[in-house]
Amino acid sequence: MNPSPIEAFKRLKRYDDNRPGFQGEHWLVLGAGAALLLASRRSPSAVRRTVGSALGSALLMRAASGRQGLAGVLRYLPLGRRW
Repeated sequence: MNPSPIEAFKRLKRYDDNRPGFQGEHWLVLGAGAALLLASRRSPSAVRRTVGSALGSALLMRAASGRQGLAGVLRYLPLGRRW
């Protein structure tokens, strides 16, 4: 029996949390997200534009807040400080 999409996502998340990261991973994810956003804008299909924008945005968020991501840099910026 196939696992539900939610269970598959949870398994993927557990795998990602347990694997070792590599230096510059967030920059690679940032570039992939920006490339996906730009590439999806050129598609004539509304579905492709929507899916590409959603996936590209998710990658940008991952780069900004993911493990070893840009979130560590934000604490040094005025807007990144928590009040």
